[in-house]
Amino acid sequence: MKPLHFGLLCVALATAAAPPTLAQTKPKTTPAPAAPPRETPPAGGTPRDFALPAKEEFTLPNGLKAKLVSYGQVPKTTMMVAIQAGNVHEAATEVGVADLLGKLMSEGTATLPGAQLADKVARLGGSLNISVGQDQTQVYASCLSEFAPELAALLADVVQHPALPESELARIKADFKRQMNLARAQPGTQARQKFTQALYGSHPYGRPIPTDAEIDALTMAQVKAFYQTQYGAQRTSVYVAGKFDNGAVREAITRAWSPMPQGPAPRIEVAKSQTRPDVTTLDRPGAPQSTIVIGLPVVDPSHPDYMRVRVMNSLLGGSFGSRITRNIREDKGYTYSPYSFLETHYRTGNWSQNADVTTQETGNSLKEIVYEIERLQKTPPTAEELKGIQNYESGLFVLRNSTPAGIIGQLNTLDLHGLPDSYLTEQVKNINAVTPQQVSETARKYVRPEAMTIVVVGDRKIIDPQIKKFQASRKKPL
Repeated sequence: MKPLHFGLLCVALATAAAPPTLAQTKPKTTPAPAAPPRETPPAGGTPRDFALPAKEEFTLPNGLKAKLVSYGQVPKTTMMVAIQAGNVHEAATEVGVADLLGKLMSEGTATLPGAQLADKVARLGGSLNISVGQDQTQVYASCLSEFAPELAALLADVVQHPALPESELARIKADFKRQMNLARAQPGTQARQKFTQALYGSHPYGRPIPTDAEIDALTMAQVKAFYQTQYGAQRTSVYVAGKFDNGAVREAITRAWSPMPQGPAPRIEVAKSQTRPDVTTLDRPGAPQSTIVIGLPVVDPSHPDYMRVRVMNSLLGGSFGSRITRNIREDKGYTYSPYSFLETHYRTGNWSQNADVTTQETGNSLKEIVYEIERLQKTPPTAEELKGIQNYESGLFVLRNSTPAGIIGQLNTLDLHGLPDSYLTEQVKNINAVTPQQVSETARKYVRPEAMTIVVVGDRKIIDPQIKKFQASRKKPL
């Protein structure tokens, strides 16, 4: 309390010592000048098609493909090795083996232990990351430009000569189990798993994430067998983008990757997706929110209608200014961040609307989602509304191609789905060619509420009566 008393005393003394002041009068205030009228922002420019940077392509005798793209002025190089070996290639009794292999590959090579591998990548001024997806395993790396040939050789060592240390398997399994348990506890994961299981059945796309018991049962012998049977040059592509010496990098790739065995031919089992008009609820007692996934199978990027589906999705629920978002977020306040998206795989795909909504408004949220779908089916959007969405999609496309990593991602998409370069170079034109009538036609053709699978995770004692009321209100059964 002493500092407070001292402070107050000082204030009192200072006030007493101050000269007397005249009675204060309210100062005259000059009204602030009126703000100038806001200028109308200039009209946006005409969207331009993407010019794919010149690329050098070559194929080694063992079947490995490489693409080099000189891009930008920053003295850095980005590389990605895509191996067509992912969860889709796992046997039903070995779910997660591709993930274990990917994690073990980060533990070093036959001649370079994990710590030394990490140190070497750091000395090249870059980073290394290995990720396992459903269709591919991707090895991403970057470095300063002068070290690009050395990085190309290092990635070849990582992929062709993984140490796969048995001593690290228990630790990696424990980490993997923690990650899976954390994911399994999320209502979004629970809903998504039920949704994909309904659409894809026993196909690997429909399998749930591995349990602790399934992970514990995996052996190092199975990991090595997966590597031997699924990895190979014919399933491998090397992408390089950024600033680098093309000749030196091509020579490094040829020398380091030529010894890789051919391995199996590229193959992804095409999923036969199913339309399952059904409603499933998963109980989450006491949950303040319900997690909703509602959707159905649609076309993949190789289909002629895909670009129309993409534009329709963006207008309906796939952008912040979309109709469903405005309805259940801005107008009703049922949710904070609803979104719809297209999930694509090789020769298959699905559309879904996803939202975490207030438990008491679960039924109303489903009602409004379906209302917006059917409204779009009946009435085409205005030219102005559609143009805003087309500008948004065109802008996103430009942003995706603004970095070396983005260029690599686009080239890998072309290769995975077997698409021509025109998919990229004419994409802006194709986005802006979609008409309001085509948006409605696409919604009628592909996004049919009566054919949708609905999964809701929430407090069943509260949401079940709402869902029954929602179903009863439907003219067409769900």
